[in-house]
Amino acid sequence: MTDDAVPDLRASDADRERVSEVLRDALADGRLDMDEFEERLEATYKARTYAELTPITRDLPASGTAAARPVSFTKEPVPEGSWAGRIVGGEGSSTSGVAVLSGFQRKGRWTVPRRFSCFAFWGGGEIDLREADFADREVEINCVAIMGGVQVIVPPGVEVVVRGVGVMGGFDHPDGDGRPEPGAPRVVISGFAFWGGVGVERKVTRAERQRLKEMRRQERLERKESRHELHRARHEERTLDRELDRELDRERRRQGER
Repeated sequence: MTDDAVPDLRASDADRERVSEVLRDALADGRLDMDEFEERLEATYKARTYAELTPITRDLPASGTAAARPVSFTKEPVPEGSWAGRIVGGEGSSTSGVAVLSGFQRKGRWTVPRRFSCFAFWGGGEIDLREADFADREVEINCVAIMGGVQVIVPPGVEVVVRGVGVMGGFDHPDGDGRPEPGAPRVVISGFAFWGGVGVERKVTRAERQRLKEMRRQERLERKESRHELHRARHEERTLDRELDRELDRERRRQGER
């Protein structure tokens, strides 16, 4: 095992795609014949851990290089808050959703493919992108809603383009659209709604909402503490004024006694 990757760590779709790219280059260069290519490609898509992936390209050069070395699975650090770590390539962990007199959900940590298709008939679906990774910088979500509905939830900073058509139905645009964040993906919402609708809204994640809530609570505490400090300062000022007045009265009485 090379690099710092843990052999037992589970491989991602992006890892398998990098290995398959090396195999395709090796086939084009004549380093592998078709039988070897198919055998190794099948092993790549069956691999579940880094330990299973690494030997597949050990005797092949990495894509675009001449020196033979295995594909690196070491993840480079990504700056906090950057979108770069969420554009992962690959084919996506789910490519479609269907709700016929029922419902479907795609939420949490999943990979949005370049094109995700969904269909809702007398049912509903929810597509939550707030914690998702993206196969590409531009992805398309194609929605068909017939007497049903689909709700798409996007995080702040993502550019959203709505191109769907509604007949006795509609496609909503998200509120609060502003300038996209640098490096953020572009999400295109397309499709058709008949007696149904596709809604798009922006929401922060639960963790971010909790962080903002805690920040506001801390700000309220700081303001409250500031008011208390001001109250204490004014109280001390009034106390000093009263002490000074009493001292002046005592001094005037002493002067009168003389």
